[in-house]
Amino acid sequence: MAVLNMAEAQVGVCYGISGDNVPSPQEVVTLCRQNGIQRIRIYEPNQAVLQALNGTNIELLLGIPNTDLQKLASSQAQATTWVQSNIRNYSSVKFRYIAVGNEVIPSEGGQFLLPAMKNVHSAISEAGLEKKIGVTTALDVAVLGISFPPSVGSFKSEIRTFLDPIVSFLVTNQAPVLVNLYPYLVYSNNPQNVQLDYAIFESKSLIVQDGQLGYRNHFDAILDAFYSALEKAGGASLEVVVSETGWPSAGEIGGSVILAMTYNRNLIQHVQSGTPKRPGRPVETYIFSLFDEKEKAENLNYRGLFLPNKQHKYPISFGNNFVAQRYLYLQCY
Repeated sequence: MAVLNMAEAQVGVCYGISGDNVPSPQEVVTLCRQNGIQRIRIYEPNQAVLQALNGTNIELLLGIPNTDLQKLASSQAQATTWVQSNIRNYSSVKFRYIAVGNEVIPSEGGQFLLPAMKNVHSAISEAGLEKKIGVTTALDVAVLGISFPPSVGSFKSEIRTFLDPIVSFLVTNQAPVLVNLYPYLVYSNNPQNVQLDYAIFESKSLIVQDGQLGYRNHFDAILDAFYSALEKAGGASLEVVVSETGWPSAGEIGGSVILAMTYNRNLIQHVQSGTPKRPGRPVETYIFSLFDEKEKAENLNYRGLFLPNKQHKYPISFGNNFVAQRYLYLQCY
C-alpha cells in the first residue's frame, strides 16, 4: 500500500471538470504548479487530465465512480483492465490513492463496494504497485451515529455490517480511510446554535471540553469523533485523509468570499498540527474545489478557489508558494 508520510502531509485540492468554462487540463496542471498545489483529487479517470499529469510531481487521488462498482465487483478481469487502462498506462503519473466509490450508501449498491475494492487491490498488487498506491474509499461523515462528545464517537449501528469489513480491509492493507468532512454543513443547517467562529477556526477559547481534551473548532471535533468510531470498529491504527472540505463563497447560508477565504486559509495552517486526540500528526486534506462546480448539486456550488480565468477568487497560499503569497500581500495591504 501507499505509505502515508504524516511528516509531509500537505493540503491538496479537488479538481472537477463540470464547472463553467473550466480551463484545459494542461492549463490546470500549470496553475497547480504555479500555486504550490502538489496534490489533487479527481473523481473518475479522465484521459486528458492523466496525460497532463504525466511527468509532473503532482500526486493524484483518483476516484472510481459509484456507477462502476458493480462491474468491478463482479469480475477480476474487469478490475485488471481498469488498472491497466487508467494506472499502468500512465506510469509517469504519481498516483497516491484510488478511491473506490464516493459516499456509497449501503442500500444503494453498497454490496458491491468491498468486492470492488478487493478486486482493484488485487489488480494493483498484480502490477507490483501495492507499496505505492493505496486502495480505499471515501465515506460521508454522516456514517457517524454519535459524534458528540468526540470521545464517544461511533458509527451508526445499522451500517456496522457494511462498514466493519471495509475497516478490516483497510487495516490489513495499511491504507487510510477517506472522509468528506464539512463543518460548513453543520453550521448552515443550524446557524442559530452553531457558533460561526467555531466552524471557521476563529474561536479564541475552548468551546467543547471532552475530558482532558479541549476543542476550539468543529473540524477537530468531527475528525476526532471519527477516530473514536474507527477505534470501536477495529480501526485504531488507521489514518484518516479528509478527502473533501471547504466553504462556499456565495449562494448559501453563510456563503461569502470572506468566510470562504477565512475557513480555507485557516484550514491549510491548522491541519499541519493534528487534532487534540492525535496531536502533532498532520492531517492530509483536500479542499473542494479548484473551480465552481455549477453543474453539480446546489450545495456544491461556489466552492472554487479560482475563477475560470485562473485568477484567485480570494487570497490563499499553499505552502512555499511565492506567487500566491505575493498576491496575498498585494491584495491585503
